[in-house]
Amino acid sequence: MPVEAPADSGLSARQLGFCRAGRPVFDGIDFTVGPGELLQVTGANGSGKTSLLRVLSGLLEPAAGELRWRARPVRAGESGYLQSVAYVGHTDGIDPDLSAEQNLAFAMRVAGGTPSRALVDRALDAYGMALAMAAPVRRLSQGQRRRVALARLVLVPRVLWLLDEPLTSLDDQAADAFQAQLDTHLRVGGMAVVATHRALSAGGRFLHLGG
Repeated sequence: MPVEAPADSGLSARQLGFCRAGRPVFDGIDFTVGPGELLQVTGANGSGKTSLLRVLSGLLEPAAGELRWRARPVRAGESGYLQSVAYVGHTDGIDPDLSAEQNLAFAMRVAGGTPSRALVDRALDAYGMALAMAAPVRRLSQGQRRRVALARLVLVPRVLWLLDEPLTSLDDQAADAFQAQLDTHLRVGGMAVVATHRALSAGGRFLHLGG
């Protein structure tokens, strides 16, 4: 069923579809996500959750339908849209040869900001990474790498979060830290589309894929 929201100042999809090797992965997807809103995408493995997020992030081209950002159609590679998006996929997008601190400082620099040791340390400490923030990422566990990727969301502000299973490999403490981070993001008018097997406490709307 379509997921409805009153605002047209955010992200919306109309009859969005995607095919792989000529076979439909999903089709007829309708939703709108406005400021302060969360859309939780659910469904079994293989239902298309990851593909949908990759389409929304601009990494894949839709086979059908239209994606609009703030009432304007999204075109492939459109910088205005991409600069509004933070995407965290299954691969965390961090350099294994750098430390957690260095990865976050680099992310801030690439985004045009000025790296701040105090801000980086505070973001990592919120995820329980105080004792491991200087270690090369390749030495960290999968859960610790996930924490680094999620801490980056605070330091590189983007209004629209596209997150693929953010709670994967997180322990309860780190999951609570992420939930608090998400709550703050939504409270100040941010938006999020999150693919998840585990319902988030922030609530919001649900879009179920796969029937």
